[in-house]
Formats: sequence, structure tokens, C-alpha cells
Amino acid sequence: MTTISTTLNLASPAAGATSHSDNSLSSQISQLTSQITKLTQQLKDVAAGEGSADQKKEKQELLQAQIKMLQAQLAQLQRQQAEQANKKNSTQAAPQVGVNNPTDGKKIDIYI
Repeated sequence: MTTISTTLNLASPAAGATSHSDNSLSSQISQLTSQITKLTQQLKDVAAGEGSADQKKEKQELLQAQIKMLQAQLAQLQRQQAEQANKKNSTQAAPQVGVNNPTDGKKIDIYI
């Protein structure tokens, strides 16, 4: 019987996430997607492979369990990526203090 082993080292991003961690998350998502695709193809190939019905069933269950694990990791990374995008958007949406956005201490009231 053939056993398939997949491992992936997922380091959680630091609190001060930067665009570098965005790239890291993107690459991890890409790797997971690729692994899921390969395992899905292996799952399809099991039916045509050699072995008894019990061996094929056991191999299919193993592959399905691995696919589910990778899908859970993928969902977690996608949530992290969405959170980082939300943080990035919220910091960009904050009004900038400047010429057209005076602060409370620098307002001038003009009466005509």
C-alpha cells in the first residue's frame, strides 16, 4: 500500500504585517492550491489503480482526509489575507491631516 504524506510549515504572520507577509500568504495559498489539485488528481486515479477494493477505499479516505486538512489551512490563510487587506484599506481610508483637512486646532472661521 502506498502512503502519501504532505506537510506544510505555516508560520503565523507577525503583528506588524507588511507587504512581504502578503506575498508570503499568497505563495502559501498558491502552494496549498497546487497540493489540493495534485491530491484531487491522485484521488481520481485511485479507481483505475491496482489493489483490492479495500485498499482503494482506504487510499481514497486517506486522500480525502488530506484534502480536507489542506482546505482548512487554505481557508485560514484566505481569512488572514482578507484581514490584512481590511487593515490596509482602513488605514488608507483615514483622512490625512493637511491642507484640505484641517485639524481642530487649525480651523479658521470666516464670516461674510
